[in-house]
Parts: sequence; C-alpha cells; structure tokens
Amino acid sequence: MYKIIIPLLLWLAVTTAACAQVITGAERTSEYLPLLKGKRVALLVNQTATLGNSHLVDSLLKLHVHIQKIFSPEHGFRGNADAGEKVGNSKDERTGLTIVSLYGKHRQATAADLQDVDILIFDIQDVGARFYTYISSLQELMESAAENHKPLIVLDRPNPNGHYVDGPVLLDTTLRSFVGMQAIPIVHGMTVGEYAKMLNGEKWLKNGLQCALTVVTCQHYDHHTYYQLPVKPSPNLPNMAAIYLYPATCLFEGTALSLGRGTDLPFQVFGHPSYPKNLYSFTPRSTPGAKEPPLKDVTCYGYNLTGTPAAVRKEMNDCIQLKWLIQAYQLFPEKDKFFIPFFNKLAGNTTLQQQIKKGLSEAEIRKSWEPALTQFKTTRKKYLLYAE
Repeated sequence: MYKIIIPLLLWLAVTTAACAQVITGAERTSEYLPLLKGKRVALLVNQTATLGNSHLVDSLLKLHVHIQKIFSPEHGFRGNADAGEKVGNSKDERTGLTIVSLYGKHRQATAADLQDVDILIFDIQDVGARFYTYISSLQELMESAAENHKPLIVLDRPNPNGHYVDGPVLLDTTLRSFVGMQAIPIVHGMTVGEYAKMLNGEKWLKNGLQCALTVVTCQHYDHHTYYQLPVKPSPNLPNMAAIYLYPATCLFEGTALSLGRGTDLPFQVFGHPSYPKNLYSFTPRSTPGAKEPPLKDVTCYGYNLTGTPAAVRKEMNDCIQLKWLIQAYQLFPEKDKFFIPFFNKLAGNTTLQQQIKKGLSEAEIRKSWEPALTQFKTTRKKYLLYAE
C-alpha cells in the first residue's frame, strides 16, 4: 500500500508546486491592460479563461475594460456543450454580454462581427493535439483579425502535452478539416502562443496574411513543467489522465468502438459489445456533455487505461501509443467494420489505417512518420517561447 501512496503523494506535491509556480498570460495584466485602454474589446474564450478564481471576462469588467462581445468556440462559452453540438448566438446571463458562436457554419468572425471592435483577445486552454479544435478556432480568428486589420492578443497558457512531439504529420490536403487544418503532427508540442507565432511566421493563414499579434507569455514555465489544469478544458476531458491519454485514444473516435463518452472515464477506456465478456465492462449513458454517446445504453467490453496522472504519463512514454489501437483492431471480429471514414481525418492520412490493416508493427508505423516529423520539429524550434 505504501508503494502506491508515496508516488501519489510525490506526484501531488510536484504538480501542486508547478501549478502554484506558473503564472499564465491572463494573470500578467500589467502586460496587456495598457493595450486595452479606451478600446472596444472582443474575446474568444471559454470556461478555461480564468484569472485566479474568476473568469477573465468578469475580471476585466471589474477592471473597467470595455468588453463589446464574446466569441465562443466548440463546447460554448461556459464549456458544457457536446463535442460537435451546434451552439447558437446568445447572451451571457451573468454579464448580459452578446455571445457570438464561432463553431458550426459560422466559424469565422466576419467584418460585420468586428465592425464595432477595436482589439481581440484569445484565451483558451489547449491540450496540445492537432484534432483538439481550439487551435483551429485560433487560426480562423487570426485570419479574421488580419483581414479586418484588428490587433490580436493571445494570453498564453501551458500545454499539458507540451513535453513531446509525435505522430503522423497531416500532409494530405484532401483530409484537411476543422480537426486538422495544418501540416503538423498529432502532438505538436507548442503552446497556443507559440502556435500562433508559427501560423503567422510560416504564412499559413489564408492568402498568406499575417495578423498584428501580441503573445503575453507564461512565467515560470517550460515544456517539461508538470501543470495540472485548474479547469477541465472540455466536458469529456475531466482529469489529467484523460488529457495525457487523449492524443492516443482520440483515434478511437474514428472506429466502431466506444472510448468512454457517457461514462466517468471518457478517453480512458475503450471497448465494444463484441469483445470477450471477461474484459473490463462499461455502459455509456446519456450524460451532460455526452447526450448521445456511441453505443449508448449498450454494455461494452474492453480495457481501462486510467490511473494516477504520473502512471499514465509514464505509460505514454512521450509518444503516441498505438498498441491499444492495434490490439483493438486485431481483437475486433468484423475487421471491415472497425474503421469509419472519420478515422482518416483524425490521422491526417489514409496510410495509418492501411498500415494497421496490413499488420505492421508499431515500430514500422512510427518509422514511416519520418522525415516529415523531423522537418516539423526543425520548423517548430523557430517559434518556441519556452525552454525545452
């Protein structure tokens, strides 16, 4: 028992110290409040945009900042909508501010949206995976800012998966989508501030435009800092175990399996009704943030990958673990029904699916990610704001 408790206590001590030490961009108000003086401000934010124990919007209002409107990403301003759920425009009940949804058909702020705005702020906690859509929202906000000549401030936050870079690089332009807009690997190892600088510097914005960008950096942070997110970044990433597993287990969204949406362990378990019944069992239910989960109300059998954050991070071993996906495919009885079309968008290519079907080993698959992965790492270095 002591062998379990002592590592857990050490992990808690380390992560508590790290969280207490890191100062996020939002907390460095002296760096950006002067830029907001006398300006009409719009913010692209969600529930993760906190300043201490308060939401950034509430804090800025108390500091007499003129907030004109709020833009909201996937999951909405308060972060309680399902993945992919349509979120319309509304008013925030707490502040009375207009909320303009930038998810769904209206993903990009228009000239009309910005005509009464002088300056933009982006402050959303990312988790460092290409298919986590907040960096896609960032890109489209930067494009709107550039096209409409509005300056943009990015309030940076740590990347909990910022300690490694791995995965296939999205090179097939036919597979570009909101879950993969640029030629980056699944795990990019950058904060949103660093990524914004890359989008600008590599001229990846639409028509090669560049926006007037200011990044307010974090203090006391580097790419190996253990950082426990104070607010869950989306409804189905409820804890650090899920966040560490996410780059690997999100690939199950492109299969016939359940990855635990509608349970207490989303992105931490995977299974299917056809698997052997002596395996770990779970039953997805309709829950807040997962109203219609895959295989709802059907008992699934599979594997539970969760554990302490320290154990899960060690298990990931600074790379995307493909062993679970390979194992799941090999165990699945109807192989031709295992993958669904969405898988290729998540992977960023059609190759990974074919490699798994052919029975290639994880090492063989990983080797195929070169040299594109090495080339990305070289490009990435130009934009790093924090030590590795």
